[in-house]
Amino acid sequence: MQEHGYKSIAPGELRKKLDRGENMVLLDVREPWEFTLASIEGSKLVPMPEILDRLPELDPAAETVVICHHGARSVFVTQVLDRSGFKNAYNLEGGLDAYSFVDGSVPRY
Repeated sequence: MQEHGYKSIAPGELRKKLDRGENMVLLDVREPWEFTLASIEGSKLVPMPEILDRLPELDPAAETVVICHHGARSVFVTQVLDRSGFKNAYNLEGGLDAYSFVDGSVPRY
């Protein structure tokens, strides 16, 4: 969906893609202390303040789902990725908090 100038993915849709084993980058832009509390297995931690410096570590052609706690930081980073040539960057709607409702292995905090 792209009604706000960026693409997004619903938590349930992400869960289905992960369950099907689809290959994607799960880019977690929270702080390290948040990441230790809860994360989606296989996520890559790149805190939001580091994103511009660490863009070369990321593949602009890969499907990338940007994750934060409630979805605000990830919107910003998704827009940065879009402007940096990433064609398949998606914001996780509602963030990790919303995702925890479709995946009980991810605790809320």
